[in-house]
Amino acid sequence: MLWRETINMKVWCEFGDVFSLFELTGIIARRWACAVKRSTFKAVAALIFCSLLLAACGDLQFRPQNLVKSDIDLVADLHYRETQGLLRELTVKLYKRNPGQLRRSPGYSVEQRLDQLFSQAGYVPYKELSFARGTDALELALSPDYRGDRVMAVMAGLNGMIRYAYAYKDEFFMFDELDQQKLYESARNVEILVWRLAQSGGENGPLLLTNSLSGEPANLSFERLFGKLIASQDMMAGVVALKNERLINRTAQNVAALVFFPL
Repeated sequence: MLWRETINMKVWCEFGDVFSLFELTGIIARRWACAVKRSTFKAVAALIFCSLLLAACGDLQFRPQNLVKSDIDLVADLHYRETQGLLRELTVKLYKRNPGQLRRSPGYSVEQRLDQLFSQAGYVPYKELSFARGTDALELALSPDYRGDRVMAVMAGLNGMIRYAYAYKDEFFMFDELDQQKLYESARNVEILVWRLAQSGGENGPLLLTNSLSGEPANLSFERLFGKLIASQDMMAGVVALKNERLINRTAQNVAALVFFPL
């Protein structure tokens, strides 16, 4: 039965009806748990086949270093790439929605900002943010007294926070460890950010515009992007928790208080 399902997956991939990243992740996670419980040759072999199929469907070319990657590492690679793509798209949309923010940094273009944020892997400090990172940069962007580029501050904070949740790695191997709690809390921080952005600025309106305001044509594109980002982090947190055989502390304290988890 397991082999039949994986073969069907291969057929669907060949004909273009490719699984979404989240569906593939769920399948891989279930196969992993099943293989551990059964500890049979067929289950493990099917798991390896399914992992290679995930790489193929995710447009990943086979490389020698893939031999030292587990199925969870392949899933983590895809989720990290997915979050970086979502953050790049969000950066462009925020600058289009808030063109005045870019003018606060003379000499910069959107392309230069994208290069600043995404061309270098790992931890990247920013002098213009007084080296604030992660949630500290998000708090800076939400401060009414901040006179700098709020889009840059928000995206540097989001990118730094998510990279921290991935241990500042952009590729994962067999002995790498991820913390499911950090991944989970990064998702909650995105939820908090969305609410605080909508409520910021008081009577003068939001400090940064995202979804459409009253009287404007409906535009939920920002909501969809943030939702995908939250779902990706939550999915990865669940996969890592399954691998580590640990529970996620699903506290509601910070979410209710609208205080960022420190990441």
